[in-house]
Amino acid sequence: MSNALLEKIKKKEVKVCVVGLGYVGFPLLELLIKKKFHAIGFDIDKKVVDNAIKNGVPATLNDKEALADADCAIICVPTPVEENHRPNLEFVESAAETISKYLKRDSLVILESTVAPGTTEEILLPILEKSGLKQGDFYVVHCPERIDPGNKEWTVQNLPRVLGGIDEESAEAAFVFYKNVLDADVVKLSSAKAAEAVKIVENTFRDINIAFVNELAKSFDEIGIDISEVIGGARSKPFGFMPHYPGCGVGGHCIAIDPYYLIEKAEKSGFNHRFLKLAREINNSMPKYTVKKINKGLNMAKIAVNGSNIAILGLAYKPGVEDTRESPAFPIIQELKKWGANLTIYDPYLPDLSDVKTLDDALRNMDCIVIITAHEEFKRITPEKIKENGIKVVIDGRNVLDSNNIKRLGIIYEGIGR
Repeated sequence: MSNALLEKIKKKEVKVCVVGLGYVGFPLLELLIKKKFHAIGFDIDKKVVDNAIKNGVPATLNDKEALADADCAIICVPTPVEENHRPNLEFVESAAETISKYLKRDSLVILESTVAPGTTEEILLPILEKSGLKQGDFYVVHCPERIDPGNKEWTVQNLPRVLGGIDEESAEAAFVFYKNVLDADVVKLSSAKAAEAVKIVENTFRDINIAFVNELAKSFDEIGIDISEVIGGARSKPFGFMPHYPGCGVGGHCIAIDPYYLIEKAEKSGFNHRFLKLAREINNSMPKYTVKKINKGLNMAKIAVNGSNIAILGLAYKPGVEDTRESPAFPIIQELKKWGANLTIYDPYLPDLSDVKTLDDALRNMDCIVIITAHEEFKRITPEKIKENGIKVVIDGRNVLDSNNIKRLGIIYEGIGR
């Protein structure tokens, strides 16, 4: 281990380059600047770089300017999956190729992008060794990103982190680095592979539990039980139960994507993750189930889907943000267009993708409204407001409205498991 590197980290003299300035990289770069590190961001997207500079954060499109003198490079690029659910690592590989051109002895490379177990050692390290340096000449670590867009309480600064290196020296270097960056615990694991698995396990846990309540919701719709009431009752138990909630679909880059990394990795090793696949199948079915609810509601109102006026309320995958990654809104919209519905789309956080400027405009002259995202603005829609606008059908894809009072006003209400 280079004592010189550790001293530079502790004195904040280490030069850091954050590669990829999206939802993960940009907040990290902001934090590094706030903590008085010598840091710069690198991205291949000019709009992203311009936005960073506009916000007072140093960034560049020039790889040499960003990496030539870097002591530490942190990879925060996207890791999407293809239509066949196979992980796409081209952004990670491209970032590694760029870093390898400037890699120097005793430097630290950290991969924060979500990847399958083994990626750091099997893919990242060999690319970095194209520099002519070998393992031991530099340090390589995986520290899975943890960030919850829109969460004011838990931020990149105070969220605990885990990390694992390709060797103990790498892990120690990264441990010292993050301890000087974060106001949170840093947990050092035995290997990069273990750290890679942590992120996937965290989000797969949530995916499985959401699939459980989504399946319950479908069942309770047939039985005639309100799942919201049941979950409220179950959560009164002070131990052994963690509430998860059904909905019109699972979005975001983490829960909707991460299980596929483990599924694909296990298949290559000869193991079939039947449980994980089933959870993904159930959660992927919820947009079509929601469209089925829309059809049912309109039929009850004696309104044909073809030619009906439907307001889609929400494009973001979660409330309070403008992030649309893997949002269930898009398959729902696509399916309704096939049926010939006239759609009016509105999301207060995404004005450029909205058809109208205000919620009042979105509610006007609608046969049906469909809540996709539980934005606070939508949760405040009253039964009286719905009645005033002559809306006949409400499809509550997040179970956030006053179902009983909506029904009392003679409006058809369909929730998910209500």
